[in-house]
Amino acid sequence: MEVAAETKTTTGYGKPPWRFTGRAVYQLHLVKSEVARALIPKDFRLVEAFGYTLGGFFLANYDHSPAGVFDELVVIAGIVWNPPTSCAWASKVLVNSNEACFHGRREVGLPSHVARFTKRLAADTGRRESRVNRFLNMIGFGPATAGLRFRMDTQVTKITVPTPVTEEFSINLLSPAPEENSKMWLGPRIKLSLPSFSGRTEYNPNLLKYSCQMECRVRVIRPLKIFRSSPTTDIGAEEQAVENQNSSSTNQAMEKTKDYRRRLSLSVMLSNPILALEFNCMNMNVENPLIISQ
Repeated sequence: MEVAAETKTTTGYGKPPWRFTGRAVYQLHLVKSEVARALIPKDFRLVEAFGYTLGGFFLANYDHSPAGVFDELVVIAGIVWNPPTSCAWASKVLVNSNEACFHGRREVGLPSHVARFTKRLAADTGRRESRVNRFLNMIGFGPATAGLRFRMDTQVTKITVPTPVTEEFSINLLSPAPEENSKMWLGPRIKLSLPSFSGRTEYNPNLLKYSCQMECRVRVIRPLKIFRSSPTTDIGAEEQAVENQNSSSTNQAMEKTKDYRRRLSLSVMLSNPILALEFNCMNMNVENPLIISQ
């Protein structure tokens, strides 16, 4: 049982669009197609090439939102195709706000869970910044972590009742540490739209589509380093265990299925990164989801 305020209403969110401000990192990974297919509904066809699709994560620190100040980690399993467009599909959403968790589940159809975000400064052991990297940083295209003395180590752990560590979703992300009075250029100001599908959950069975309209300063940064906090388990072995469940043990089979999906989401996080974008001075409006099908 998770620590989530299921009895709390979402009146604090008010009417859409819901406005968020803060800072975020959007990192794209090459995710194996078989991993992504196991996490998306059968309604969709996966956008893939050579056995891979584009997944990754969205890590945000909101300093203002309808739910107040909170952090969010969205695990993106892949890109799905539903004519005439393609959208991202989130396999897991972790937030350190009960109200944000409840709203995400009920109103947006997201697989939201309450989590603990633990942050600490870590020394940057990276190589010394070169002249080329310094110039690229000035124009917003360099590895932004190269010249920093410290980086932020963020540990994200899903909150559940006391269980072994292997039953939790726990992961560390090493990102650039924000510097006060920094003169580093934050990149050009742009407007973009991030369309997504959601739903098909126990809290919202409808298939939904929504978009995040964003205005921010954006620059390319070095991909965040990601470390798994729990022991590695073979995904194939987990899948076989789920398939071999006896039909009479329904509850046990459901728990193993949830655990298998959790391990697949970890696999997405630990896949190969190809691009990381940092969003600063971010203003984001989330539109009211539209029901695609029931």
